Amino acid sequence: MAIVTLVIAALGGLGFSTGIDASVEQTEQREPEPEMGPHRGRILREGDVAVELAIFETGVEPEFRVWVTDGGKPVAPEKVYVGVVLTRLGGEEERVGFAPKDDFLRGDKVVREPHSFVVSVNARYNGRQFQWQYDSFEGRTHIEPDIAKALNIATGVAGPAVLRETGEAYGRLVMDPERVRVVSARFDGTVESVSVGLGERVDKGQTLAAINSNENLKTYTINSPIAGVVVQRLANPGEQTAGRALLTIADSRALFAELDVFPSLRARIQPGAPVALSVRGLDIPLRGTVRQVDTVIRPNQSSVVRVTLKNPPAHLAPGGFISGDIEVARYEVPLAVKRSALQTFREFNVVYAKVGDEYEVRVLELGREAGEWVEVLGGLKPGTEYVTENSYIIKADIEKSGAAHDH
Repeated sequence: MAIVTLVIAALGGLGFSTGIDASVEQTEQREPEPEMGPHRGRILREGDVAVELAIFETGVEPEFRVWVTDGGKPVAPEKVYVGVVLTRLGGEEERVGFAPKDDFLRGDKVVREPHSFVVSVNARYNGRQFQWQYDSFEGRTHIEPDIAKALNIATGVAGPAVLRETGEAYGRLVMDPERVRVVSARFDGTVESVSVGLGERVDKGQTLAAINSNENLKTYTINSPIAGVVVQRLANPGEQTAGRALLTIADSRALFAELDVFPSLRARIQPGAPVALSVRGLDIPLRGTVRQVDTVIRPNQSSVVRVTLKNPPAHLAPGGFISGDIEVARYEVPLAVKRSALQTFREFNVVYAKVGDEYEVRVLELGREAGEWVEVLGGLKPGTEYVTENSYIIKADIEKSGAAHDH
């Protein structure tokens, strides 16, 4: 009876990782490498009959191809029927049919990444029926839940997200000019006393100075119009008021940020846009909104963007250096993943999907990026659980186990 060899080369690993805690003994117990055929395929044998199937991708999208031999001699492809079912992680099935092409049978669909699945083969030749099944995994590993927890491997569910595009700018904290009061005498006269010093904090209504009026020679007091800090003292006892400013009081807690921006960013900033702020030496993030975009362009071609702070801490002081991420665009996308989840697998951008205790690459087509999110245009289904934090651990385990090999 003639010998028939069926070779099926799925582009992808022919073994799978036993997990991040795999032992040498487990490694040794893996099945030996399968016999390979002339088309770099996997050889399956039964009885006296022979055939070869491989994934081919030179100049084309990856596709299955089948070559048949009988007793070592080529068999016309129209004399053989082959059907393949690919079962992916999670139970999804893909059926591949074949049609004669030159000296081989050609698969009728693209084999999408990752090339990781259980391969079930049904073949008919010369009145006989053949069936095989084998694992062809790549980019896949198994990690027990307690180990995943210990390694701080976090997951999320892929779905819609709001992408916020921002522009970075730098500047300083300044006092709000609307909360500054210049204090002068209502009636000119002689300054009898000044009861506050430079830098002193005062309450609203607190006595600042006593003035002896030139008109009636009576003494009256000047009280602080606001609570704040004495930032300027220009009066001393014995001096004449002479219609001039005596003191300046500023509410040092009423701060805003002045950020310097250049034309390319300035054109995209709108009043009311949210701003994430960071003050040098302060670990607490601050929030604010754009109050005004200055219409004046300075000699260095920058303009000032003034940002109102929301609930700033009391110890902030004017003059401190500050940076800000100003929102310049916002858009909702139907599917996105966190930037922290992205890894590379061969030349592809991927995330690692989680199904039960198994993790496997999902090759992504990416769109816009903004903040912590990246838009996904293809390669991932909405609702997929994927690794969001410490995904490099999954990548390292797959590479260590040899479950990520070249095609």
